[in-house]
Amino acid sequence: MAEARSVDAAAKAYLYGFPLVFNLEQVERYATTGIGAVPGAPFNTFGHARELAGPADTFVSINNDTVYSMAQVDLGDGPVVLSVPDTGGRYYVLQLVDAWTNNFAYVGKRATGTGPGTFLLVPPGWDEPTDGTSTVIRFPTRIASIVGRWAVDGPDDLPAVHALQDATTLTPVNRSLVPPEGLPEVASTGDGALDFWERYRVWSQAFAPAPRDAGLQASFEPLGLTGTTPVSALDDDVRARLVEGHAQGEAALEKILHSGNSPHVNGWQVTLHVFDYNLDFFEVGTLDEPGWKLTDPEVRIAERAGAALGGLWGNHGYEAAYVMTYVDADGQQLDGAHSYTLRLSPTPPVDAFWSLTMYDVPSFFLVDNPIDRYSIGDRTPGLVTDPDGAVTIVLSHERPTDTSNWLPAPAGPFRPILRMYSPSPEVLDGTYEVPAVHRTS
Repeated sequence: MAEARSVDAAAKAYLYGFPLVFNLEQVERYATTGIGAVPGAPFNTFGHARELAGPADTFVSINNDTVYSMAQVDLGDGPVVLSVPDTGGRYYVLQLVDAWTNNFAYVGKRATGTGPGTFLLVPPGWDEPTDGTSTVIRFPTRIASIVGRWAVDGPDDLPAVHALQDATTLTPVNRSLVPPEGLPEVASTGDGALDFWERYRVWSQAFAPAPRDAGLQASFEPLGLTGTTPVSALDDDVRARLVEGHAQGEAALEKILHSGNSPHVNGWQVTLHVFDYNLDFFEVGTLDEPGWKLTDPEVRIAERAGAALGGLWGNHGYEAAYVMTYVDADGQQLDGAHSYTLRLSPTPPVDAFWSLTMYDVPSFFLVDNPIDRYSIGDRTPGLVTDPDGAVTIVLSHERPTDTSNWLPAPAGPFRPILRMYSPSPEVLDGTYEVPAVHRTS
């Protein structure tokens, strides 16, 4: 019985720790090799994608609507100044995400407007006086990510966006010839499961969680996850339980990803609140309101893990609303062996723009296709509307006769995501419903 409880505790620790480990693996990846079209860049330096994302950008649920600018910020040597240009009304967002994947601040059109601005990024516990010329943003963890998205209206618009990207800068207040500390190094054990636990052990101690989670983290002490002993040096029986707990945690996470706590409407998971697990850190641009908080501890931990695997670095629903589906109107898995239509009548009500993006399953990557179209939406050139103003989208692997409204699918299972940027109140209160996907062949 004690052994079973220990395995259960390890599975719980997996769900708790997965967002931290998965996130920081991507932070490390970005700071060394880059992510797809976004080139790698040292800490406290922006890297800018110059083209919209495509299949080469192997990042979960990456969007194809905006050009990305990303930076990994390390405040170990003190504050850093973020400067943004005047975008002339263009939609953009710089989303700030801490080590545990909490979205704790937003800079951009919705949050701070489109005029020029400076923001002083300060580390945890920092209480020095400021000159009052910059908006202060307090980081929950020493390292955090800035995920920037710039709206692009086609290839001819890219030079204008590039200029805005280049004018977006990070400047350390304390100049130093020594590079930032970065992530603590973690020795590999040669075993995938044990490597996960070793990363969790090291990184969870380097980056403290929200105080409300300190007790939960401390409860994993019997598993050897809170001390100084490497996982590889733990007793054989403890390591065996960690390996089994890892397997059970993975299986639980897969179930969460396909069900979770989000409501289902017409087969769509309405994931407006999957990023609402941040209950403690509310800086500029965030909404510290009950309607945007997952207060049930079990639900919060589960949703956070599912959000990391299925859509790492996704925005709160009030910045960009995401709904996704795996199934057609009959509840059957969407698959490229068949053809489908989605008729949006009316089209999504938004203050910015909307799009439907295609992803494969289970990787959730963009899908290579003969017309190089990875998303379709209100800015797609040549999009055809029905007489009543609706838009009918064809989802299929086989090329239709008319490709105007075709969103190519992979040969096998797929999962589209409908994104609504700066969604209108009808989206957020559920008045607007996305219709079911209907199989046509």
